[in-house]
Amino acid sequence: MDWKTDYESKFKPVDEAVAVVKDGDQVAYSEFAMASMYLDAAFAKRVPGLHDIILRSTTCLFPPKAVLADPKMEHLMYNDWHFSPASRKLCDKGLCRYIPMNYHQGPKTILSGLVGRLNVLMIMVSPPDSEGYVSLGTSSSITPAYLRNTDYVIAEVNENVPRTFCDEESRVHVSRIDCFVKGPNYPMIEAPTPPPTEVDRKIAELVVSLVGDRACIQLGIGAMPNAVGELIAKAGLKDLGVHTEMLCDAYVSMAEAGCITGKYKTTDPGKIVYTFAMGTQKLYDFLDGNPDCLLAPVDYTNDPFLIARNDNMVCLNNAIEVDLYGQTASETSGIRQISGTGGQLDFLIAAAHSKNGKGLICLSSTFTDGNGKIHSRIQPSLSPCQIVTVPRSYSQFVITEYGIADLRAKTTWERAEALISIAHPDFRTELIHSAEQQGLRIRNIKE
Repeated sequence: MDWKTDYESKFKPVDEAVAVVKDGDQVAYSEFAMASMYLDAAFAKRVPGLHDIILRSTTCLFPPKAVLADPKMEHLMYNDWHFSPASRKLCDKGLCRYIPMNYHQGPKTILSGLVGRLNVLMIMVSPPDSEGYVSLGTSSSITPAYLRNTDYVIAEVNENVPRTFCDEESRVHVSRIDCFVKGPNYPMIEAPTPPPTEVDRKIAELVVSLVGDRACIQLGIGAMPNAVGELIAKAGLKDLGVHTEMLCDAYVSMAEAGCITGKYKTTDPGKIVYTFAMGTQKLYDFLDGNPDCLLAPVDYTNDPFLIARNDNMVCLNNAIEVDLYGQTASETSGIRQISGTGGQLDFLIAAAHSKNGKGLICLSSTFTDGNGKIHSRIQPSLSPCQIVTVPRSYSQFVITEYGIADLRAKTTWERAEALISIAHPDFRTELIHSAEQQGLRIRNIKE
């Protein structure tokens, strides 16, 4: 049977397609912007009649209707490898659980059988090309591992999914998919970044001062990393490379400004390497048919020692809180899960091992709580129940709008001094007193 005949024979009505799910099954959705709202809505209709279902996702950008259909969790348990704002809100209601993981370990975890075999995988793909291969669109991530460890694959075909260039493992032939459904061709879900604040811009200026020509860069999620990318585009930096986890709109600006060539990269020279893209239609249009971009599974993109082969690796990530020892909390606010470990530690380890690499943790010096009270993000020690995302041994540079603290090869008291110097001035006296109480000698900062 030729692939076209095979492809056409596999189409089913969506309700019939999701009827394959049975009691006790493990089900997974595509990740990030590739989660199918169409398959989710059809699956939600079945949830009240099922029992003991486990549903997994990675940063689903909408609250799954399958989860909302079971507000008492009598039929389905929802687990997320990395929280989106939607997952965070569901968790606040007791409807979502987080799975702690360093992102590069995801495929190994799935293939090892630690989480059991997946029964049904629901993904969204492009129409097939002339050879019968569909595109995974904007996310490879852990989907190739799921494809190797599942009983049944349902794919929604959406003509708006960009056809992205990818490595061999992320190429999916129609023969590997059990069932296709024709969806309503919803537009790709956009995730625009909020405009940068004045604090974001100040931090971005400090970050750009650490990025030189020929650097290979990774930007995390948020307004400030996007602001860094936009500044780089205007700064005239040359021959930058990109090896990142997430691709955002700022990379498009850098590429259009001629900053990115990748010619000095050790791994995949000339290619913008990423495992998922999340942004606006501008980004998705940039990726569609673009041979300069390479989509790959996360155990490749986030392998710390593969990343570290690139010289001058500059890795930039956000944080919620940093203590005077250099411990970084980036994923929780006390016991409340905000996001996840993701690839932050993966890339900071890589930066530490890269020749002339720089690992950057960036955060505003303060935040204002719901009652209007201002708090320092530089703390004597991490807040109670706060989760350590990056241990102090891998903290290199911490940056606020007040400066850059270089923690490399510094003693505990030198670290404390450096971090207090970039804290908000209103909190420095308090931090000095706390440091002294903790046995950290503070000499070189005036109260």
